[in-house]
Amino acid sequence: MRLAHALAATTLTLTLAACGGSEDASEADAVADTRSVEHALGTTEVPADPQKVVVLDTGELDAMLALGVKPVGAVEIDSANEYLEYLADDIEGIEDVGAINEPDLEAIAALQPDLILTNTVRHEDLYDQLSQIAPTVMAPDLGVAWKDSLALYAEAVGRSDEAATMLADYEERAAEVGAAVDADTVGLVRFTGDAIRLYSDKSFPGVVLTDMGKSVPEAAAGQDTFVELSPESVDDADADAVLLATSAVAEDADVAAVTGGPVWQQLGAVQQDRVLEIGDDLVSGINILAAGELLDAIEEGLGG
Repeated sequence: MRLAHALAATTLTLTLAACGGSEDASEADAVADTRSVEHALGTTEVPADPQKVVVLDTGELDAMLALGVKPVGAVEIDSANEYLEYLADDIEGIEDVGAINEPDLEAIAALQPDLILTNTVRHEDLYDQLSQIAPTVMAPDLGVAWKDSLALYAEAVGRSDEAATMLADYEERAAEVGAAVDADTVGLVRFTGDAIRLYSDKSFPGVVLTDMGKSVPEAAAGQDTFVELSPESVDDADADAVLLATSAVAEDADVAAVTGGPVWQQLGAVQQDRVLEIGDDLVSGINILAAGELLDAIEEGLGG
């Protein structure tokens, strides 16, 4: 009887231990299936290998496609009600989830995403609602911080090494293009429909120009993203070369009135035929694919 009791007790102990081990293994597996990502609004547990990513700004879309992660959903650009032109070949099959300024939360939820990527500039007020739909990672800024944003989004999808390699290649390319462009200062002027903007070194295109070893016009240096110009003050954009972008909502007549006016015509870059028109989406892309496209355009239009 004592032996029977001893065997029974031993069996019970082993069974409990086995059950406990199974629970511990399940917990370990659950931890292994997620990754803690620190971002602008805290720390979020994200899937180790997210399969259904939704992006809510242009930089996030650019970054994911660069990293080989095709989102299931993305927002459109408000002003043009479309996606970025330079990404046209890569966006087939991505579902529309509203516009940048007004994401459609129901459309996002219907996609059952396992990760949402955006930034506080656009959607800080929506963080709690988005987090109820799926783990949400938010970058703290736009424009000047695009490289940090790429690193954050890459971490969220488990592709940090790939992002680091891309950034190193980009910086080498930027230096090469900069050396090929005979200009110390480069201004970027953008017509937006209701304003004329001169972009600063603290903007997405400004970072690209800085990486090329170029300076922006003095009037924009150190300013927050851009300064607004009037038709009478566009001479503040004067530089050795000028990049000219026009948004989809800008009126051709308004652009022509300024660029055909006496102040614009007196710019040194205009007189030296050093004005290069670029696609507006290269200003709006705000990440590494747009940066590469911008370098290509500058090299082709102003290099050598």
